[in-house]
Amino acid sequence: MSPRTKREYLEAVHGRYKNATREQKRLILDEYCATTGCHRKHAIRQINGFKRFSAPKPKKRGRKPLYDSEAILRPLKKIWLTANLPCSKRLKPIMPLWLPGYEASFGPLNPTTRAALLQISAATIDRLLQPTRKQMEHRGRATTKPGALLRNQIPLGTNQWDQTQPGFLEADTVAHCGASMAGQFANSLDCVDIATTWTEQRAVWGRGEQGVLQQLQDIEASLPFDIRGFDCDNGSEFLNRHLVRHFTNALNPFCSPAAGPTKKRQRPRRTEKLDPHPPVARL
Repeated sequence: MSPRTKREYLEAVHGRYKNATREQKRLILDEYCATTGCHRKHAIRQINGFKRFSAPKPKKRGRKPLYDSEAILRPLKKIWLTANLPCSKRLKPIMPLWLPGYEASFGPLNPTTRAALLQISAATIDRLLQPTRKQMEHRGRATTKPGALLRNQIPLGTNQWDQTQPGFLEADTVAHCGASMAGQFANSLDCVDIATTWTEQRAVWGRGEQGVLQQLQDIEASLPFDIRGFDCDNGSEFLNRHLVRHFTNALNPFCSPAAGPTKKRQRPRRTEKLDPHPPVARL
């Protein structure tokens, strides 16, 4: 008996078996086992598990992809990198602001590509930029190294600063290293007063403790008010004995809300002044 004949016979037996009584099923099984030569338990599994052949339903054809093309991915990736890697929900609303600059630098886009970039959704942006984001992981060039030596010896301000009074500074350094951190390079020491937004910048060669202290003293001498508080990160250019000695011996007492070992530091205002798209607070 050929496989095709067995299937036709099984289909005929299945139709009678599912509507038969108990005694009729016993007789049908006897007949099926005698004809095909299979075991009784196997025959029961075959008959109960039989499924009639049905032609596969034609799949619905979806719309043609609108965004899976290099013509859209190239400007999207370039704008995302130039805008300082914003998330998709922030990149979508600023896309109309960045497209004219892109076209001025790299030539005009065709109307179809431009319309697609203006109406692209945040989810599609995430999908298209996912491979690029994975390639850029673990490539940060952070130059801040924690200074753990004095972390537990510096008094921390646990109360909220009176931000209406001038003299409470937030400080940070910016490395001007380009794409490589090899060798020595210039850094910017930036100090921002919270109340007045008075900003002072000084150039420092490298990140040495003495160099940072000298420039900080120069900033302090040029300020029209006294330093009442000094907020910095845990970098060794700030957490060192030179700065601790300088502020400890100062005429005016100061406090420092720098992040402790288990306290996460908030985003500095100096960084907000540099970032063209600072994060939006959510309630």
